[in-house]
Amino acid sequence: MRSARFRKISVVTGTVLSASLVLSACGTSDEGSDSATSEGEVTVTTAKGELSVPRKPSRVAALDNTSFLTLKAFGVKPVAVPKQLLPKEGFDDWKNDASIKDVGTHREPKFEALNAAEPNLIVGGYRFADHHDKLSKIAKTVDIAPADEAEGGYVQSLKTQTESLGKIFGQETKAKEIVAALDRAEKSAAGATKGESVFLAVASAGKVDNGASRIGRLAEPLNLKNVLSAEGEESTSVHDNSGLAPETIAKLNPDWVIMLDRDAAVGAETGEAIAAKTVVDGMEAWEKTTFRKQDQVIYLASDFYLTEGIQAYTDAFNQVATAFTKAG
Repeated sequence: MRSARFRKISVVTGTVLSASLVLSACGTSDEGSDSATSEGEVTVTTAKGELSVPRKPSRVAALDNTSFLTLKAFGVKPVAVPKQLLPKEGFDDWKNDASIKDVGTHREPKFEALNAAEPNLIVGGYRFADHHDKLSKIAKTVDIAPADEAEGGYVQSLKTQTESLGKIFGQETKAKEIVAALDRAEKSAAGATKGESVFLAVASAGKVDNGASRIGRLAEPLNLKNVLSAEGEESTSVHDNSGLAPETIAKLNPDWVIMLDRDAAVGAETGEAIAAKTVVDGMEAWEKTTFRKQDQVIYLASDFYLTEGIQAYTDAFNQVATAFTKAG
């Protein structure tokens, strides 16, 4: 993703030096594309402008986690992925396949492993956006990841990303089906929301904080009022550790809470991982709030933090539609 929280990530000196050696050895992207055949080229719009890429590339390195489920739906088996960023469920075949190279994470990428995989296309961007130039020296790299600053916003850019991937992999029909599912879910959620107030939250290590920087996109196309935005409390922290007091939320008394459980996806950065529902149910300051008394807390899928793609948002919109419709 090209948002500020990922652009701020730096790579340690040792990794940069190692990457420089690898990149000088592997040559240009044209040389990398010679390692496998494809079916001509297609032109797609990327974060870097128009780019011609192999059509139906046979050796794909998938680095953008928002693309994983779509690539899987297209039947793509990558030659390299950041295995630590794979969701806990649904990707055992990628995790356990020794022929699929592990390229580390965006914080500590393994350029040597990526080069050894000999991709003829790298699906980059998002968490790996800062490494675009280095990746492009290994193989042609396409950054079509969703972005908050994209025209139409993040949700619209999910649709554009899916259509572009469909074009690249010759899966235009399947891509249209995936986009149509998101459109239906978004429309249902928009119709079910009637201006209710909501706290967009993230839970980690037993604490709950303002999660608008991560899931505010979910509320943008809906008829909801973010209680913290109304108070001028914007979420700009990289890890949402602003120190927001539970009493602040109790005072604002939102009708609903939409909760991202970070620990469920990646575990706690410090301390013990505690389920978000356990944290919410045990928060004494919230005993008399509307959302607690009426059980109006929506917990996003446990892998949402790691997926963040079009399927994740489709499921989330469906959750919202179901919960709000049931509540009447």
